[in-house]
Amino acid sequence: MKAIMLSEFGDENVMTLAEVPDLPAPEGDSVRIKVAAAGVNRADLLQRQGHYPPPAGESDILGLEVSGTIDALGPDVVGWRVGDEVCALLAGGGYAEYVNVRVGQVLPVPRGVDLVTAAALPEVAATVWSNVVFTADLQPGELLLVHGGSSGIGTMAIQLATALGARVAVTAGSAEKLAACKALGAQTLINYREEDFVDAVAAEGGANVILDVVGAKYLSRNIDALAPNGRLVIIGMQGGAKAELDLAKLLAKRAQVTATSLRSRPLAEKAAIVCEVRDTVWPLVESGAVRPIVHATYPLAQAADAHRELAASGHIGKVLLTL
Repeated sequence: MKAIMLSEFGDENVMTLAEVPDLPAPEGDSVRIKVAAAGVNRADLLQRQGHYPPPAGESDILGLEVSGTIDALGPDVVGWRVGDEVCALLAGGGYAEYVNVRVGQVLPVPRGVDLVTAAALPEVAATVWSNVVFTADLQPGELLLVHGGSSGIGTMAIQLATALGARVAVTAGSAEKLAACKALGAQTLINYREEDFVDAVAAEGGANVILDVVGAKYLSRNIDALAPNGRLVIIGMQGGAKAELDLAKLLAKRAQVTATSLRSRPLAEKAAIVCEVRDTVWPLVESGAVRPIVHATYPLAQAADAHRELAASGHIGKVLLTL
């Protein structure tokens, strides 16, 4: 089969389309998917650079989500058939013609979503649901602050929080991105190049929940931006990994700081998250209340261009690779 392989760790040019051995037949409760499209995520860029290795035993091929058609079933699989159109959350292996994955991480393509576009859903839906709803327990009427509101995760977080009755504030770096966030339901629009998000959310009474991909650079200001009993959930380190935490501020606000990662969770936890996404998020997608936002698609052979697009941060929504 064809797959994107790394000649070494480095820039986009280390990725090449190569012939690799075909996947074996799926074992146990796994299925083999003939891939139609794969999502491109910042984790892929980090792995390409040598900073984010896959969990032990997982494929070292890039790619954390795909859509496609089930091609083969493991002997213990029930509830799925060859030919079913699906999308799936992966620990690796998505930049290839085929991938094997446990059924606990497989989802049906939602009604009304085409097969390619469905690749934009698994990672962002599972990330937002598990962090904003399950971990941070966002409630109707509360204010969610999303850093990077125009990203794939950001566009999903805006829509899901709005559908759940919460208010949404976002940070983004351009008027175009903020306009896109507003169209998805964001009410407080903050251009981080021109204004301080702490002041902006303070005018709204503070953020009850903050979904943060920046990390160290924003840690102190995120604490300042929290409302009493606020919850900060850190899911990325684009602004560094180490910062000083003022515990006095945290105690005064009775606030919580949580850091999570989806890729390294045990299989049972991933399966539970995927099950909740199917039960709670998929009906919202099928009703049109939440929709996947795709910025651009590239053929698999142009994976380097897709990575450059994501690294440039001009995108609104997801970048996909198609096969």
